[in-house]
Amino acid sequence: MGVSKEAALDFYHACESGKGWSGCAEFCHPGAGFSAQAGALAEMKTLEEYCDWMAGVLTIMPDASYDLKAVGADEENGNVTIFGVFHGTHTADGGPVPPTGKKTESDYVYVADMRDGKVAQVTKIWNDGWAFGQLGWA
Repeated sequence: MGVSKEAALDFYHACESGKGWSGCAEFCHPGAGFSAQAGALAEMKTLEEYCDWMAGVLTIMPDASYDLKAVGADEENGNVTIFGVFHGTHTADGGPVPPTGKKTESDYVYVADMRDGKVAQVTKIWNDGWAFGQLGWA
């Protein structure tokens, strides 16, 4: 099925460090899809949109970091699952409200469907309400 844990992790690190689509595209198929059942991301349909959104998040949380907690490759279903924790403090202009100075520590999971060694689709499992509440946005 072309499951590449390495390509999925390369994508993950590029995305989570704010490289945007230009830094993530080499690990993905053109037109790679994206989905999430989180209000902030529900309208996004492409991985390009999501990667560029993440780059924007890092501009309003310049101290942002992430901890990689677990990675699993599922050859039978053709995907790689990545569990991480995002950390950040809203200290810069941008976002839905002026800087709050509040921090978030938010769990999330990516399920990256792989095809021919590249990411074809990512589903993000994330409770945006929890994260936004911690940041004082909700």
